[in-house]
This record gives sequence, C-alpha cells and structure tokens, in this order.
Amino acid sequence: MPSNMRFDGQTVVITGAGGGLGKAYALFFGFRGANVVVNDLGSSSKGEGYSSKAADVVVDEIKKAGGNAVANYDSVEFGERIIETAVKAFGSVHVLINNAGILRDISFKNMKDPDWDLIQLVHLKGAFTTTKAAWPVFRKQKFGRIINTASAAGLYGSFGQANYSAAKLGLVGFTETLAKEGAKYGIVANVIAPIAASRMTQTVMPEDLLSMLQPEWIVPLVAHLAHKDNEETGGIYEAGAGFVSKLRWERSEGALFKTDDSFTPAAILARWTEIMDFESKTPQYPSGPNDFMSLLESARELPSNKQGNVPVDVKGKVVIVTGSGGGLGRAYALLFAKLGAKLVINDVGDPNGTVNEINKLYGKGTAIPDRHSVEEGDAVVKTAVDNFGTVHVVVNNAGILRDKSLAGMTEAQWDLVMAVHLRGTYKITKAAWPYFLKQKFGRIVNTTSTSGIYGNFGQANYAAAKCAIIGFTKTIALEGRKYNILANAIAPNAGTNMTRTILPEEIVQAFKPDFVAPLTVLLSSDKAPVSGEIFETGSGWIGNTRWQRTGGVGFPVNTPLTPEVITENWAKIVDFSDGRATHPKTAQESLAAILDNMSNKSSQSSSSESTQTGPDFNFSYETKDLILYNIGVGAKSSELKYVFEGADNFTVLPTYGVIPYFGASGSFDFSELVPNFNPMMLLHGEQYLEIKSWPLPTSGGTLVSKAHLIEVLDKGKAACVITGTETRDAETGKPVFYNESTIFLRGSGGFGGPSKGKDRGAATAANTPPNRAPDYVAVVKTSEDQASIYRLSGDYNPLHIDPEFAAMGKFPRPILHGLCTFGISGKQIYDKFGLFKNIKVRFAGHVFPGETLKVEMWKVSDGKVIFQTSVVERNAIAISAAAVELASDSSKL
Repeated sequence: MPSNMRFDGQTVVITGAGGGLGKAYALFFGFRGANVVVNDLGSSSKGEGYSSKAADVVVDEIKKAGGNAVANYDSVEFGERIIETAVKAFGSVHVLINNAGILRDISFKNMKDPDWDLIQLVHLKGAFTTTKAAWPVFRKQKFGRIINTASAAGLYGSFGQANYSAAKLGLVGFTETLAKEGAKYGIVANVIAPIAASRMTQTVMPEDLLSMLQPEWIVPLVAHLAHKDNEETGGIYEAGAGFVSKLRWERSEGALFKTDDSFTPAAILARWTEIMDFESKTPQYPSGPNDFMSLLESARELPSNKQGNVPVDVKGKVVIVTGSGGGLGRAYALLFAKLGAKLVINDVGDPNGTVNEINKLYGKGTAIPDRHSVEEGDAVVKTAVDNFGTVHVVVNNAGILRDKSLAGMTEAQWDLVMAVHLRGTYKITKAAWPYFLKQKFGRIVNTTSTSGIYGNFGQANYAAAKCAIIGFTKTIALEGRKYNILANAIAPNAGTNMTRTILPEEIVQAFKPDFVAPLTVLLSSDKAPVSGEIFETGSGWIGNTRWQRTGGVGFPVNTPLTPEVITENWAKIVDFSDGRATHPKTAQESLAAILDNMSNKSSQSSSSESTQTGPDFNFSYETKDLILYNIGVGAKSSELKYVFEGADNFTVLPTYGVIPYFGASGSFDFSELVPNFNPMMLLHGEQYLEIKSWPLPTSGGTLVSKAHLIEVLDKGKAACVITGTETRDAETGKPVFYNESTIFLRGSGGFGGPSKGKDRGAATAANTPPNRAPDYVAVVKTSEDQASIYRLSGDYNPLHIDPEFAAMGKFPRPILHGLCTFGISGKQIYDKFGLFKNIKVRFAGHVFPGETLKVEMWKVSDGKVIFQTSVVERNAIAISAAAVELASDSSKL
C-alpha cells in the first residue's frame, strides 16, 4: 500500500457517523481525500428521538478542513435512501461502513419484544438494506469495500445483551457470505469487533477504561481494510487501545461413531473428551462443512459403540421440539420419547404424523401436537404447560430457506428467514425461560448451520440468522448458568426437506437425521456436559467449534497509530502460525490482551530516548543579530544593555534561545506524521525553553541543533506534533539551549493516535495562576512594525507580513509571531526578576501588531513565577499556562 494512504475520488458511506466510531471514521476519510456521506439519525444510544445536528456537525468539520461531505438523516432500515444520497451527491459509492448501532441492555428474563426487535432492525436489517442498495453499484464498477461492525458481545456472549449479541454475531455470518458472493466482482467484505469508548459503551464500561479506548485506535484498521489495495476478504478482526488481531473458526477433529443402534447419547458421553480435544489431534481451519460423505463411509466400517458407565435418559422431562413434523425434528422427538420424555410436537405444517407415530410406539399422551408459528412462542409454551404442567427442554429446530444471491434477494426473503430462525428461537426460549428459572432447570438446544459459521453463497439471510443464533446461545448460556439452565448450539448435517432443495436425493437419504439426534438428546439431559458451546455434527461425527485468535500486534499507546503502520505490520497481525495464537471463550479473556496493551508505551519520549531525529542544523550569529532580536521583542533605544554592543552589561535576552533551534525543528515532514497536513492550518501551540549555559557570547559564535520527535497526539479535529531540540556550542559541544515545541495542526486529527501526552515536568506543567491579584503587571505597547522587525531574526512566514496570506489563514490581517509575544513577555520577567533557567508558554490567542500587551506575574514558592499575557484592546488571552523557574544565582526574589 502507499506510504501515505489516500482515498481521493472515492465515496465512503458511514452509518451512525454523528459521534463515536462513526465520526472518527468520517473525519479520517474526509481528511484523506474521500467524499464522505455522514449518516446519522440523531437518536439516543437506545434508538430514541431524532436530530440532524449530529451529522451536520461532522459534515461542517470536514468541509472546514477542505474536504467533501454530505449529511443523511435516514434510519438505516431505509438503506436505499442512504446510498441514493451518495450516488446523487458524488456519482457512486466505493466504501460502505455499517457502523450504526444502539443498545437495549437488559437481562433476558426482563427483555421485551421491542428490546429485541429494535436491535435486530438497526444492526442486522440496517446492514442488509444499505449493503443491498450498494451492491449493484459495486458490481457494476467491479469494486467495493464493505466493513461490518460486530462486537465482543457477539463473539463471546455478554450478560444482559442477548439481543445485541445475536445481532452482532449475525453480522459475521452475513459478512462471510458477502465475501464469497463478492469475490468475482472485486467486492471485499470484512467484519471488525472494536473495543472503543462511545455513547453505547459508556453504559457498560468504567470511566477509567473508557479513557484508554478512544475510537481513533480503530480507524487505522478500518482504513487498511477499506483501501483499494487490500484484497483480504471474509476476515474477522478485534481491535482496541492499540491492539489488533484476527480471528478464525477452529474445529476439533472430534469423534466418529458407528451409525447403528449403538450410537446413543451415552456412547457420545463416554467419548466426550475426544470431541472437545484440540491438543492431541490436529484441529481444522475450515471455510465450510466437513466431508460428511467420507465420514459416513468411515463410520459404517467402525465396530459398535461402547456405551460407557453413565446412562443418559430424559425421563419425566417435558420437551418442545419446533419444526418436528418431519426431518431432524421428528428424529429428535422419536429419540426423546424412546428415552422417557413427554413431547410437544410443533410444526406449522402437520405435526400429527409425528405425534401419532410416537404415541403408537410409547403410549397415548406421550406426544401432543402444536401448530403455532414459532413467532408465537408464548402459545407454543402454553401448549406444553396446559398439557404437562411445565417445560424442561426446548429444541429450536424450525427453519425455512429462501436462498437467493444478494443481488436478487428481496426484503421479504430476508425478513421471513429472520422471523422464523432468529426471532422464533428468541420467542420460544423467552416464553420457556420463567419456567426454567422457577424449577432451576432448563436445557436449550439451538440450531445453527455451517452456512452461518462460515458463510455460504446465496444464503446471506440464512447465514446471518444462523450465526446470530450462536451469539444468542452464548449469552443465554451465561445468564442461565447459575440457574442450571444450559444452552448449546448445533450445526447439523442431515437430509431433510430443506436440504432436498440443494442436495441430490441419494445424499439426502444417506445423511439421516437419526445420526444427529443422539447429540441433541445428550445436550438436553441431566448429563449435559457443557454450556455455551458450538457443535458440528452429522454422519456419526461430532466436532467442537471455537475461536482461534492470532497473537496480533500491540502498538505503543503513546505514539500515533496510522493505517500505514497497520499495513507494515499486517503479516504479523494475521499470522496464526507463530505460536502466539489464543482461544478466548469470554469477552473478559478477549479484553485481557487489549488491557495488557494499555501499558505498552514507546520509549521514544525524551531527547535521550528518542530514535527518530532530524539532521544537524548549524546556526551562526553575530553581535548585530543579538541586537536585532532584542529590538524585535521590544527593546528601546534607551535600554543600552540590549541595543549597544559597547555597553558594559551588553547582553541578549535569554528568550533568544528559540532562534537557533528554529531550522532544526522544521526538519520533520509533517505530512508523513499526520493525515491531511496543510501548512495554512498550522498553529504554534506551546513552547518550552531551557537555558543550559549562560551568558551567551555576545561577540558571535556557531551553534549546532539537533531535533527529535517526542510524540504525535490526535486531538480529534487536529493533531499536535511535539519536537525536542538540543542546541550545543559547535566548538566545545557544551549544551546551550533545549527547546520543546508543540505544533497544532488543524484538520489533521482523526488518525487513531493517543490524545493525551506524557508528563514532562516543567515542559508540560499546567501553570494555573493563583486566585489572587498578580504581584506585578507590565503593560507593553507593540509597534505597528513589530512583526516586520521580528521576522528579520529568522521568521519568514508570510502569515506575519502578507495580508493575502493571512486571509488564507482566516485572519483579517497579518498577526504577530507567537514567539515574538513570547519574547516580549520573557523580557518583562527578565527585567523584573532576573535570569530564569526555563520558560514555558501556551499560545492561547493571536496578537495583531500595534496592540497592547499586559503581562501579569505571580510569585509562587520554589523560585517560580507564573504569568499570563493578554491583549488589552480585545481583553483576550494571548499566552496562558506560562511560567519561569528562576536561576538561583541571579534571582531578584
């Protein structure tokens, strides 16, 4: 990728870009040359209310920095309107970042349908509608970049976030499918799970942690993934606080069983450690289902399965199996009945065939029918309670297919698959939950799919729903654990009426649903060995599926993180083979690496530690140069010690120390340090000068200065570049001056770097004036020619002399150099208190030549004088947070 990553000529659409992550993305892309569509409904973090202000503020900020942006205020459920805004304003769309989100955090037992539905609408349906609208544009131009936003809550589950966990992991299955469908059209899709401070995370994270999780840390990863040179697709990435890693699915080799009558829940339990074993056997890293035909052939050759010493049954348990009129559901129901359960056979078609079959085999009343839709979960569970008094087990098996490539998929096809699979699973489980809590027992087996885990061409709706079910399962497993409520998800491979639409009939017949039923019953029994797990199964084989995460890269949190740095380290970020990979199972485990990285700080923080330095800068001066400087900062002809070389006490003011270093400090190319650098937007923020050797020889001499980069800070709208420069006597090598300069670069922020700098003592002190009258006040009238005189000491910036150039910098006329105001202030302190060993200032406002300066000074303990300088005519502060530390040998204190 290029050394300075740009997006010129590309249009980037960002949903939810009015604040937090979305705003950080928008500012970055705007500053890097993209046309940006800033979408934000302006609602609260709970999805309530509406305002155009949030989007407008971001658009204005981009435009003020010279970028191109338009606002869009539509809800993401109307994604076609958002994409239409992009096409109308800029002619196309090249990058889509589905970032919009809300929270409705609430424990599962207290969750209401609106809490569930709104989350799915914003996160899942919103991502579908925007992507669906952008897809034909991407296909036509044979280019597109999609970044969807998952979450650790989705990847691992999160207490009180069953709705959010489902939606966020659903986006993983959706993204994996988009990657497969988009490959031949140059469409790249990836999904990120960011850990960042936002209005949403404020509700679930402590303040001290939030302060370290700035959205800007996520921006560089997103930029890398969005760039035209990135071709990696279908990836899942975690990032936060300078840590970036990649995840993938890891599947155990598992256990294979003979597919005869000896394949029972007890036989599975006897080999459980083998199923969960990732260490002694080589795991798989698949992109789709296992080779079930080969597994079936191998299973048939095995001897009968040993049953072990622990019997497994479900005697007395009331079990609801949805979609059990045939296929997998029927096979489950028959085995449940055989092992002693009472059954509710739910099917919107005809449940009576299965009911009659069970009752004939195991006695009248063993099974009863229910024909409600799974979306009527309350009614389904009521059937169980009315007939059997309670419910102990729910097997969410009902499903449909509406397969279609994304280009041809309708909103109705999306909605129907979501309603049956995802909402149906939620509704049945929610209705059963109070009974599980009361009796302190519950078992839930949810049905996912390898299409959900790995994505599958033509099944964006199905993949999203099935992966969402995994996120839901992980969270309810967490919430139910202390009540003996266990929940697991299975991805079955079996021949059913659904698979008949995509598999040959002979294969459908070979992949019997009976080969999946034993695992389902084991996970529903008293002997269920785990909760919150995923299992792939079929043909007598059972394997466990989990996350594997790379060791990733932890970048220093006290130096900027840029997309270019991400690109340089990409091979390490995505490397699963270097022995550092981990297998996080909880959000806490995931967060550990991010928290550990918060203490990862670069040693490049002082002149002795820095490794990034500029070249030597030689500076020679004569007596006249010293006189010229003194006059430039206000010395009068009557002050002979400043203007007459023959005076006995002739000297230069100690603030002259900022003159020799100037050429060295300018040796860094700011365009390589920050995005969107514009010299017109540069302001001098702070200055610290330390006098190392005094007096300076007044007859002339040669000094050599060397600058080093201290740190680069990201202030959101702007960047701060702090450099340190040591100036030595060229002949003796003796240190003479040390300067630290903070340059404020408007419009160059939003690159993902740290926002707070290091404490460097006097160089960064706040220097708040005491709450009392100053001990001394000096009033100085500057000359109309002050700027023109001062610039002869080396400041040739036309901002301080050329009215047209000043106007380009948004000033009505040329302004006085900040270091001139610095020198004038320093002169007043030097005249009153004598030599100081250091001086630090913050440039808080501009000064026009001819204005009157008031320098207020407060003597404080330990030989320190705090001061501030203001413009009398405008009652405006020009210098703040300022102080000197007096030299002990000549202080007048």
